Amino acid sequence: MLAYHLKLAWLSLKQSPVISALMVLAIAIGIGTAGTSLTVHYTMSHNPMAHKDDRLYALQLKSHEDGHDTDNEDGLYYQITYQDAVNLSQQAGPLRQSPMIRTGFTVKPGKPDAYPFIADGRAATRDFFPMFEVSFLHGAPWSAEQDQLASPVTVISQSLNDKLFGGGNNVGKTIDANGKSYTVVGIIEDYRPQPLFYDVNNGAFHMHEEMFIPFSLLPVHEVEAWGNTNGWKQEEINSYGDRLTSEQYWVQYWVELDGSEHKSAYLQQLSAYIEQQQSLGRFPSETAVASLRSVSQWLAYNEVVSEDNRILLALSFLFLLVCLVNMVGLLLAKFLRRANHAGIRRALGASQSQILAQHMMEVMVIGLLGGLLGSLFSLLGLAGLRQLYPGYDQLARMDFTILVALITLSTIAALLAGLFPAWRIGRTNPATYLKSQ
Repeated sequence: MLAYHLKLAWLSLKQSPVISALMVLAIAIGIGTAGTSLTVHYTMSHNPMAHKDDRLYALQLKSHEDGHDTDNEDGLYYQITYQDAVNLSQQAGPLRQSPMIRTGFTVKPGKPDAYPFIADGRAATRDFFPMFEVSFLHGAPWSAEQDQLASPVTVISQSLNDKLFGGGNNVGKTIDANGKSYTVVGIIEDYRPQPLFYDVNNGAFHMHEEMFIPFSLLPVHEVEAWGNTNGWKQEEINSYGDRLTSEQYWVQYWVELDGSEHKSAYLQQLSAYIEQQQSLGRFPSETAVASLRSVSQWLAYNEVVSEDNRILLALSFLFLLVCLVNMVGLLLAKFLRRANHAGIRRALGASQSQILAQHMMEVMVIGLLGGLLGSLFSLLGLAGLRQLYPGYDQLARMDFTILVALITLSTIAALLAGLFPAWRIGRTNPATYLKSQ
């Protein structure tokens, strides 16, 4: 019976190709618009570390005085000072911890005919890699001893490895970056979490980092930060050393903890650290506090998904609703024009449920076709976004989950839109049309 209804649905679509095409196009345009907005919203709101949301925390400290505007309701900055980062990293407590900054390198290839190029980078501790589950192709993170000794070592991405060496295992080779030599100790798969949750204040969707070095190299190589810096008081910064000992906020800090009890214990440890620093003349505020936010809380705190994005998503679904209303009108016109066929089938013994099933099958086919075409429109829309806005290169990409969701949404929406027209034609009185034949 299912195959029979499918055959009748296909024949009905072929008999009125123009109106059928209009219905498919109507739902495809709505799905394409909604799909483009939904894909962007889905990528922006995605939590790439949701499975560790109760273990990973961004750390903030209030080391400035009261009355200073931080643009956040809780009065905290997104980052911490270098001296606090160093002090905390020397204390035990978390399972893993890493201060970090975004930076960059001018890399000089070994080939004499190749030009130097810029590579995005990050200075962090070795805990960065297991904490954020970075996959290694060759080698491993630098050792704890290399972390402490500020050894000139590096972990590079697969793309940088391909660019410099043509791929393969190149652990042990050296790289000339910013005029200094770094020994490769590991090669990782390109690490591209979307959004870039661990450093959203420097842009949640910027390019992935290609070169990682120990955080302890900052004072040795005077590594510049490619990110935001916030200050709250007048300070003379005449050298890199002045920057390191200043009260400026420019370092991100993440910790991994083992559950809620461990989190509470670490917060107490941070409170003790604040009291100790206050005894040394720092942390002037009486409300100096430490904060730990999970990845999901951190993304919400940084407003990675803006209110404008939510409004745009709502408007796109309202447009889809308009398209469905138009589809209802077209379905009514199409079904009522073929009411005589339904009347004859009723007279020959077809039940109301069979007539309803036949027309709902036709609606489902329209929904499937509209979903496929709408997904194509959505892909074209995302390609346009990537061309217009370079920052959307990683953001405007549809995955299989969204593709399936769009086709399913289109089918369900079409079935809902076709329910009333199909029910209306299913109640056809056969006697009316038998008299007219």
